[in-house]
Amino acid sequence: MDDIDRRILAVLQEDADLSVSEVAARVGLSSTPCWKRIQKLKDDGVILKQVALCDPEKLGLNTTVFVKVSTNQHNEAWLRKFARAVQDFPEVVEAYRMSGDVDYLLRIVVHDIRSYDDVYKRLIKACELYDVSSSFAMEQIKYSTALPMDAHAQAQAASARLRIPPSI
Repeated sequence: MDDIDRRILAVLQEDADLSVSEVAARVGLSSTPCWKRIQKLKDDGVILKQVALCDPEKLGLNTTVFVKVSTNQHNEAWLRKFARAVQDFPEVVEAYRMSGDVDYLLRIVVHDIRSYDDVYKRLIKACELYDVSSSFAMEQIKYSTALPMDAHAQAQAASARLRIPPSI
């Protein structure tokens, strides 16, 4: 992946509705090479899918809850059961297995606290959990689905600068 591919990805992450010709103009290519690069990025699995981002408040989903889950069962069967359960909860929009003192971190989006309580009750019914701790977001300061396109290139450049040449 080169700089042009990263620029294409940055443009598409900002607005995936743009036509190929608009993307091409923004990254300094003609349409056909741009289209071929986009197709290759899809074929290579770099672009997973293109989706519509919805405004949660306009859908009445005003409450974001971060849920820390701990378990005392660290086995594959329990993990499969838990993973299946969170996959089946549409309110769980993100789920991570963590290092440290918390085993799993969930981001749950619901209408209100009562709606979260319903999700909580269904979750503890679906899986045996050792500890569940919920934190309610008071204000969203930043939200983005866009990944930093230049972070990898910057890390490689920094790594190259730190390399010490072999002694002669």
